[in-house]
Order: sequence, then C-alpha cells, then structure tokens
Amino acid sequence: MRELKPPLSLRDVEELEAGEVVELTGRMIVARDRAHARLLELSRRGEPPPVELRGAVVFHGGPVALRRGGVWSVVSMGPTTSARFEELAVEVCRRLEVRALVGKGGLSPSWSKALREAGAVYLAYPGGAGVLAARSVVRVEGVHWLDLGVPEALWVLEVRKLSPLLVAVDLKGRDLYEEVAASARRALRELRAERSLKP
Repeated sequence: MRELKPPLSLRDVEELEAGEVVELTGRMIVARDRAHARLLELSRRGEPPPVELRGAVVFHGGPVALRRGGVWSVVSMGPTTSARFEELAVEVCRRLEVRALVGKGGLSPSWSKALREAGAVYLAYPGGAGVLAARSVVRVEGVHWLDLGVPEALWVLEVRKLSPLLVAVDLKGRDLYEEVAASARRALRELRAERSLKP
C-alpha cells in the first residue's frame, strides 16, 4: 500500500490512480465548513493561515476530542459529507495549494473537475469508522479557532498509517463516484427498456 507523507508535491498526487487504496502518515489538517470559510477570509485579506497548508492533506470532519491536563486526545474522528461545502474546499485547495481532501460522499462532477484543475485529489474515508481513524492519531500538534466550537475548529494532527483512504478523484480525469452513478443510470435505462419490451 502506498504511504502518503505530507507535505505532498504535485508530482506525488499526479501518481495516484483512482481505485487505489493509500495510507497517510504525518501532519494532517482537520476542518469543516466554518474553518474553510475562515481560511478563505484570511486568504482574501492577504493574511496567512495559522498553519502551513501548502502540500497539506485536509480531512473533512470534526473530531470528538477531550482535554486533560492541557493535553488534547482524539476519541473519534469520522468524516463529514464533503459536498456540503465543496465550493469552499476546492477554493481552499486552489488558493492555499492543498493537495488532497479526505471526506465521504464525493463531490459533484463540476467541483471534481475544479479540484483536478487546482492540482488536488479526493480521498474517500469510510463513514462510521471514526474510532478507527482516531486510533491513527499520534498526537494533537495544535488547535486553532476554538471560538467556532470543538468540531468546527481547525485541528493539526500527527497521524500514522491512517487508512483505508480510497483515491476517488484523481488528476487523470477519473471520478469513482461519477463512474458508479453513470453505471447505475445505464443499468436503470436497460431495465426500463427490457420491461417495455415484455408482452
């Protein structure tokens, strides 16, 4: 299994193929829609983000985290539905040179295309596996914008062998979500045609 180690270069993500399963070791950013919106506000004002995002992997989710003695620990970290804020996420990739998004549910075809144009890939992580994801967290490097609430804050985590991450949108033009949807549409048309031919 290929291991991704951020920061990722454009060449790193160009080598990835849709359908490939990879794992992640190193720094990972965790952010939901409100953190993405704030990142874009800063970028539009010409201000830097609180953490370097060039070459980053951004996980779409909000961790369940506990703080004991000033030290954070992540208990669960399930992915959230990326399509809810796909425009924000792709714009963050474009402006801040993020190289990979991790989430569930995929992106709409137009935003998958825009993600490719931004030089980033989409990695799918299984929903309902938040405890599994949390087990890969080595430590919490930092957390920013707790005023947004724990799930909506910007988290900086060190992870080791976070998997399974399925390459769902690659830079070669493939989108597994769209391929499955197209296959289902064809099957439905064939079924309808078959039923209409029956006496």
